[in-house]
Amino acid sequence: MPRANIPNALKNQVIDRASGCCEFCRAQLRFSPNSFHVEHHIPVSRGGTSTIDNLTLACPQCNLHKATKTEAVDPVSEQVVPLFNPRQMNWFEHFVWSDDTAQMLGITPTGRATVELLQTNRENLVNLRQVLRQLNLHPPD
Repeated sequence: MPRANIPNALKNQVIDRASGCCEFCRAQLRFSPNSFHVEHHIPVSRGGTSTIDNLTLACPQCNLHKATKTEAVDPVSEQVVPLFNPRQMNWFEHFVWSDDTAQMLGITPTGRATVELLQTNRENLVNLRQVLRQLNLHPPD
């Protein structure tokens, strides 16, 4: 299926709304060597649209792990649950930072499944969070 064309003005709206952070792992675009993706939470292949209500800013790693998935298995209950949807859910209701703010912890079935599937505590990201914390630049507001 061809990639949906998202106008630059709409992409900029998504980036601004997300304050330049991955809406899943909270990685900050300004510290990333890679461009972030404006992605469809509900994939176009599943009827998702290229509207502001369905678009999410995601770092490349989260986006690649998510792919076309909208559900994942909660590692505690072993039940299939919806992935975190930044358009419908509040990040702070599903996740907290570890005491040292280096790790993202899921506190609900959706949060745990999202952390597990998207691997939001990848070693390079945890290392970056630790460095940014030392500079008072993490966690992002």
